[in-house]
Amino acid sequence: MKIKIVIDKDRDEEILIFAKERTELVDKIERLVKGDESIVAKRDRVSYNIELSEVVCFTSDDNKVFVHAGKDILEVDEKLYELEEFLPDNFLKINKSCIANIEKIRSFDATISGTLAVNFKNGYRDYVSRRRLKYVKERLMKK
Repeated sequence: MKIKIVIDKDRDEEILIFAKERTELVDKIERLVKGDESIVAKRDRVSYNIELSEVVCFTSDDNKVFVHAGKDILEVDEKLYELEEFLPDNFLKINKSCIANIEKIRSFDATISGTLAVNFKNGYRDYVSRRRLKYVKERLMKK
């Protein structure tokens, strides 16, 4: 793929993509540029457009990434590190396999082992890793 960037103060910003066919890469570029507030998820070979405001969290398990939206759990094509790049500020990585929507957290519970349990509004429960604890506390204090 060739990339050409032209800086011209006299022109309006414009992005053109020339492709032989619509691919996953083209879709990712479009979402990144548009700043779309939705993500495509699938279940049983059926694709669904999920609004980011409905997303509780993204989790990974067995090299697959899932989106928790309400009580539904669907698979997404992106990896967690790719999601981190374009998700808005209300999403926060709480451990190596979970990116949480801060607005969907119901409560936190301290555990005996020193970790922090995260209880989401949909009933899902995960944990803040010790490595991420300081960062999570700092981010939550800003909100």
